[in-house]
This record gives sequence, C-alpha cells and structure tokens, in this order.
Amino acid sequence: MADAVDTDVNGGAAASANPDLRWYIVHAYSGMEKAVERNITERIARSGMQSKFGRILVPSEEVVEMRNGARRTTERRLFPGYVFVEMVMDDDTWHLVKHTSKVTGFVGGAKNRPAPISEDEIRKIVDQMQEGTEKPRHKVEFMVGEMVRVKEGPFADFNGSVEEVNYEKNRLRVSVTIFGRATPVELEFAQVEKT
Repeated sequence: MADAVDTDVNGGAAASANPDLRWYIVHAYSGMEKAVERNITERIARSGMQSKFGRILVPSEEVVEMRNGARRTTERRLFPGYVFVEMVMDDDTWHLVKHTSKVTGFVGGAKNRPAPISEDEIRKIVDQMQEGTEKPRHKVEFMVGEMVRVKEGPFADFNGSVEEVNYEKNRLRVSVTIFGRATPVELEFAQVEKT
C-alpha cells in the first residue's frame, strides 16, 4: 500500500524498512526549503541517526511561464515554507530537526510532540508532484468566461470576458465591449491580468 510513496523522491534514497517511521511536517523559512532539506540530511549523517530517518520531501511541481517572449519551465513549491520528513519521533530526532538552521518548528500536535500525517496524505502529495513532472502546468491559468483587464495595447484598461485560451501560443481571445458592442480581441497572456 505504501509503494506509491516508495518512489524515488529523495534523489536515490531508498525507503527504510523501519516500521516506526512516520511523516511529519516541518515549518521552514519560506524560500529555504531545499536548504533545510540539505541541512537536515547533513545533520542526520553527522549524528549517525540514519536508521531513525527515512525520506525528506520538498513538494514541488514544474510550471510553464513566459519570460521575455520565451517559454520557460520553472519549479514551484506546492507548500512554500514546509518540508516533509519521514522519521521516528523521539527526543533525539525531535531536537535534531527542531534545532536545524532555518527550521522554525513542527506543524500540528503538542509543543514537543508533533502529530504525524497519514500515508494517504503523503501519497496524494507525491502523486501531485509526479503529475506536475509529467505534464507541467502553466503559471497563469485562464478559464473561459473569466473576467480580465487589458493592461497594454490599443485596448488598455478595457475589461473583457475570456472566450478562448491557447496555451501553445500563450494567447487568448477576449470579448471586449467597445461602443456598446462585444468585440473579440486576440491578446497575449502578458497583455492581460485577472480582475
């Protein structure tokens, strides 16, 4: 049942056979999730507590965005400021994680006894990560019928309704009301903003 989680999510670290391992959420400084992952991994190695730790997960997905007219795929954190750690919770492991640089503490539970999260929740997160890797999502997603405001071009400051979205060309057709008539206008994603 845990085989969906046993996928290679930590750069080659195999899932441990320790049955006492549970997943905990660690709160980290925003933007420092990868550094926290690295710091915890180094501290585990230095302390020799590898048997009490499993995988460390920084959930992220790939998103496609337009920069200077070029399509770029970037990585976006699914849970900014949070790192998921598979571990046996005891005083030593709690102190190791809690006193790691850029960690503010654990999420949930009592002050010094955080509550673990379920395997089902972790499985959903891993599935969401794999889905994002297989088919990157667009950073900005528009829906037909959504209202947008034109930021630039001859129709600047006009509001309109999205009629069609073309992610391949990063363009959309917006119905703008001009002189009392709805007129379809082809625009690039960068020319509009959501209202």
